[in-house]
Amino acid sequence: MRGIRTRLALALVALVALTVIAIGLGTYVFVEARLREGVLQNAERQAQFNLSVLIPERLPSDASREAYDASGLNDAFRLRGGVETIVDFRDGQPPGTSTVALPPETVASLPPSVHDSVAAGHIGYAWQLVAGQPSLVLGGRPANGPDFYFVFPANTIDAALSQLRIGLAVAALVAVALALATAGLVARGILRPVGAGSRAAARIAAGDLSARLPAGGADEFARFAAEFNRMADSLASTVARLERSESQNRRFVADVSHELRTPLTALVAAASIIEGDLDELPAESRRAGQLLVADVRRLRTLVEDLMELSRFDARAERAELQPIDLVATIRSIVASRLPAAELRVPREPLVVDADVRRIDRIIGNLLDNARSHAPGAAVLVTVALTGTEATVEVADRGPGVPPQTLAHLFERFYKADASRHEGSSGLGLAIAAEHAALLDGRLEAANQPGGGLAVTLRMPVIEPLRVGDGADMGRDESADGSSAVSASTASARPNT
Repeated sequence: MRGIRTRLALALVALVALTVIAIGLGTYVFVEARLREGVLQNAERQAQFNLSVLIPERLPSDASREAYDASGLNDAFRLRGGVETIVDFRDGQPPGTSTVALPPETVASLPPSVHDSVAAGHIGYAWQLVAGQPSLVLGGRPANGPDFYFVFPANTIDAALSQLRIGLAVAALVAVALALATAGLVARGILRPVGAGSRAAARIAAGDLSARLPAGGADEFARFAAEFNRMADSLASTVARLERSESQNRRFVADVSHELRTPLTALVAAASIIEGDLDELPAESRRAGQLLVADVRRLRTLVEDLMELSRFDARAERAELQPIDLVATIRSIVASRLPAAELRVPREPLVVDADVRRIDRIIGNLLDNARSHAPGAAVLVTVALTGTEATVEVADRGPGVPPQTLAHLFERFYKADASRHEGSSGLGLAIAAEHAALLDGRLEAANQPGGGLAVTLRMPVIEPLRVGDGADMGRDESADGSSAVSASTASARPNT
């Protein structure tokens, strides 16, 4: 916004400056032409009178230098306008001058066009410096006489033009200063609707869908405001419709999950009875019974996941945070969920504010996910301190997932590919992410070099390791009974 306002203000100042320069140049050229024209007209009249009246009266034809000096013409010319005279007798000698201040070589320095005009009996003129002073030189030749060159001073023109230049420069500076003073106000006024649109857009982006622009007028900004308001109305309507639809979907999921619990309880009981008698069934019926038991279990898991998500949507889940030793907790979870996993943890406790039940839900889900999607592959669980965060990484050596799907792994019902979701509902990682958020943590997923997926839980710590303990990692070959013993020993340590 400031950039546009600055550019607009500079554009206005530049426009004013260019206008002032153009007007100033035009004024200067016009005034100079008029001044020179006035001086030239007066000089021509005076020279014409001198050549046609004064000279013939006082100087006979083919007069000599002595006769000219005795004629008093120099004084007469001065009395008529302060003009000085150069007389060229065309006798090969330097021209005579009416004053020693006039250099005789002035005649030779005149443009050829002046000499040609004089030789043809016309008056020729030129603007040039004579004895260092700006002057107008007019030349003419009376009948059978010498060539006369009248030197008229042009100092008044230069003085007037100098004053004009100063005046124009001052006017230009005043105009630019006024433009600078008013450009900001003009730019701010022009861009005020744009600023209002920006603020309204920011409010909408922040969730306030009631933001609108004041309408009215018939200019471009008024049409912009009308279209903006129309867009905001459409957006608000769409968002409201989506919120209603989402609310209905959540209510539907919650209702369906609740309604399925009662018949599902009966199905689970019946499946348990069938499972106990599978060996007594005929071979052809045994396979059907096994499929039935597996599907009932999967259905129970799906319903439980849906009900858990519905509690998150209803904001009914609350975390009971208390200081816990994350190292001991992870040892215990791994020992109970996946004893074959390799465990790498610090030797010292790592204290975090967390809910043990939710930590178990998150890590247990990640371990189950690694076991089911990478059967037979090695699983490594690593607990570490990274800056002010405690991290728990569960890494498998399965097939991994396509890179473009990593950002979607924690979305509900999302399934990356067939190699990693056989029999899965796509809710496990989404539920784990919800639990992590309740603990002020987050889940991240990344493919490992050489193959496999690593999912990391990051949580803030309240009691970091002592200096030097971060690199001192204990390594358990597996979370078997020996690990469980160390876990129980660590859990006996009081939490602070």
